[in-house]
Amino acid sequence: MARQLRRAADMDAVADPFAIAEPARAYDVVMAQLIDEVEKQFATMFVNARNSIRARAAAIDPELPPMGFKVLTILSRSGPRQQGCLAEEMEVDKAMMSRTIKQLDHLGLVERSMDPSDGRAQLVSMTNEARARFDANLANARRVLHDRLAEWEPGEVRRFTDLLAKLNESTI
Repeated sequence: MARQLRRAADMDAVADPFAIAEPARAYDVVMAQLIDEVEKQFATMFVNARNSIRARAAAIDPELPPMGFKVLTILSRSGPRQQGCLAEEMEVDKAMMSRTIKQLDHLGLVERSMDPSDGRAQLVSMTNEARARFDANLANARRVLHDRLAEWEPGEVRRFTDLLAKLNESTI
């Protein structure tokens, strides 16, 4: 008898799957709306980041494309690198990286030298002038971020940091 009652209850749940789950469904709708807002804010942030990279590249040299700025960013952090390694790290083909390095060389922002660990390969490094311009540019970008976040309460900055860390932990 208990088995028949349980089976009948299960059939009722199948007939009306939202009967018990109404609060959960409302929660899902609210979460979906909140996540949509997060997506919109990320989209805005990505557009702003692209515009910032363009502006920062132009501040170093008016002819520096965003791709070249990204190469300089990697070289600034890692030091001299082989062109092939740069291509792999940026996930671009070697021909595109070759064109970018030639353009950076033409602008006087990088120089090439033989790789002592591999006589067939060349290392690409920033020139002293590129390093000075890049460092000044980076200091300015950090100042802008500092000025914006300095308007927040310390607890807000800590919470923002914690939330970004949590988000970064779960990224692929």
